[in-house]
Amino acid sequence: MKKRENKEATDMAHTFAFTVRSTEVDFIGHVNNAKYLEYMEWARFDWLIAEGYTIEELQKRHIFPVVVNMNVNYRSELVMGDEITIQTTLVNVGKRSFVIKHELHHEKKGLVADGLVTMVMIDQTQRRAVELPNELKELFLSLQKEELIP
Repeated sequence: MKKRENKEATDMAHTFAFTVRSTEVDFIGHVNNAKYLEYMEWARFDWLIAEGYTIEELQKRHIFPVVVNMNVNYRSELVMGDEITIQTTLVNVGKRSFVIKHELHHEKKGLVADGLVTMVMIDQTQRRAVELPNELKELFLSLQKEELIP
């Protein structure tokens, strides 16, 4: 696994950018609400990979991340061609779980959606939540920007 350089708190948000495609627009002419969840998933995996936790690395450890709770605020519609930036920030680390905050931004519309995602690591064999591995927990604690849950 690659080592991460120390970063200031203001640099702890991971940025993921994309353009809304025609196949992501529904019959109303805007992005369906379910697609926002997919966009957040893209950003989460991009963030994990950037921190050195590739699919291969997780498989070696016999663990994988699973969403157990998600809360999304839809603030403005997205349409084909919109260029979006997602800021992903780790906001809480527990014994078995961690909470990620996603903010979807459009250059002109501003904040178009935000969400909190609670995840656990599942043991690949037992198919149950396990404690976060120490190395991962230490990484997460170094990335934690704000405490959401006391």
